[in-house]
Amino acid sequence: MLLMRAIVRPEKKDEVLAELSSAGFPAATVVDVVGRGKQKGIKIGNMVYDEIPKSLIMVAIHDEEKDTFIDVVLKTAKTGDDGTFGDGKIFVTHIDEVYTISRGGRGL
Repeated sequence: MLLMRAIVRPEKKDEVLAELSSAGFPAATVVDVVGRGKQKGIKIGNMVYDEIPKSLIMVAIHDEEKDTFIDVVLKTAKTGDDGTFGDGKIFVTHIDEVYTISRGGRGL
């Protein structure tokens, strides 16, 4: 199993979630976060904005679903044809175990 974490622009969050659901990933945890990338924020005049709003989408999936998930997020979260700085990142982490609290069982 894998934990997929996609950090996307807030204005892309609903579109990404809708496309993930259509692709067979209806369950997700979403958190509004702030952060900055390699560019260290945005400078406008004398002001530096280094806490840029983003949305973190987390989904637990089976290993064989990884490429589908990544393809959906890459296609949907990108701004413009070539993408733009700040479009986000996808992090893939292995999950050792998962337990569903309501049924007390192991697994997704």
